Amino acid sequence: MTGSVLEQIGGEPALHELVERFYDLVESLPEGAQLRFLHMEGHGLAHTRVEQFNFMSGFMGGRQYYMEKHRHMNVKQIHEHVPIRLEDAENWLAIMDKTLAGLGHAGPHIDRLRATLRRVAMLLVNDGQVAGA
Repeated sequence: MTGSVLEQIGGEPALHELVERFYDLVESLPEGAQLRFLHMEGHGLAHTRVEQFNFMSGFMGGRQYYMEKHRHMNVKQIHEHVPIRLEDAENWLAIMDKTLAGLGHAGPHIDRLRATLRRVAMLLVNDGQVAGA
C-alpha cells in the first residue's frame, strides 16, 4: 500500500471518525478518567477533538491544519503545561489501540503508526513536572 498513513486509513473522513471514536471512549471508559480530567483543566474535550484532528492530519501526512493555525507541530511544546504520567500515556495508547481495532484498522501501516504514537507518548511523560511550574 502506498501513500500517506492518512490516505491508507481512508482520508479525512476516516480520521474524523477515528478522533471522534477515540474521544467517545476517553469520555466513557474508566481508563479515560485522568485524561478527561487533564483535558477539562485545559480547553475541554470539544476543543481537543478539533485540535486532535488538526494535528493528526498533518502527523499522518495530510494537510497541516495544526501548523497552519499554530505555526508549529512541536508536540512537546503543545503539552508542556500538562502533567503527564507514564500511566496517562499508557492509557492514551490503550484507548487509541481500542479505537484503531474497533474501526478495523490493521496492517503494517497501522503497526508503524502505533509504534510512532508510542514513541511520541513516551516523549511527553514528565511525571507531573510541567514547564514553568
